[in-house]
Amino acid sequence: MRILILGGTSDGRALAELLQPAGPRSASTDRALSVVSSLAGRVRSPRLPPGEVRIGGFGGVAGLVAYLRAEAVTHVVDATHPFAAGMTANAAAACAGAGVPLTILRRPGWTAQPGDRWHRVASLAEAAEVLPGLGERVFLTTGRQDLAAFADLDLWFLVRSVDPPDPPVPRRTRSILARGPFTVDGETALLREHAVDVLVTKDSGGSDTAAKLTAARALGVPVVMVDRPALPPGVPVVATPAEAAARLAGQAP
Repeated sequence: MRILILGGTSDGRALAELLQPAGPRSASTDRALSVVSSLAGRVRSPRLPPGEVRIGGFGGVAGLVAYLRAEAVTHVVDATHPFAAGMTANAAAACAGAGVPLTILRRPGWTAQPGDRWHRVASLAEAAEVLPGLGERVFLTTGRQDLAAFADLDLWFLVRSVDPPDPPVPRRTRSILARGPFTVDGETALLREHAVDVLVTKDSGGSDTAAKLTAARALGVPVVMVDRPALPPGVPVVATPAEAAARLAGQAP
């Protein structure tokens, strides 16, 4: 088996670790899995998974189909970010075209807890529409490439990202560079230090960045939660790296 992991997430790294150094072996052939992790290259200093890694895009659906065939890839796992809708759509189309099984690895989204003041919205544009009625000082954690939706708002923004944000950005913006995981104490202190009165985030799920939600709940700060895009129909979805590894083992020849 030659497995391509579309990664760039902690789940993608965890799956690569489960499949390294030789990975699970087929009972019938006793041949080791061959695994390559693919990263988009949008983060300047990514956390690399173990094993073989490629960095950069494929050139759309046609380019990915060509790669799958040239590399004799037998299985693909899409472990990209839940909001990487374009890559997921391309993976579904390319795998269908190349006849390669695709599994989507998506950790569960966050669930509101008692005391949360969540405002669920369908898009970043909708988040920008509701913000003026919720507060003047915004903690924006949607990623450095998604600030254009908020650029015209006359609000104060604290923007956190791994790399410096891409323009256009809101006129009144303070940028801080940081990479999770974050702690509840640290997030609480950050909200207090900057007098944040509304938090905007994507429903990414997972534990690395969930502490901000706990801090917001404790401080009574409302949260604008952007819902995930829909997944392609008919593609199997698993919730954990362990489930993905088990599914791959079950598909071994």
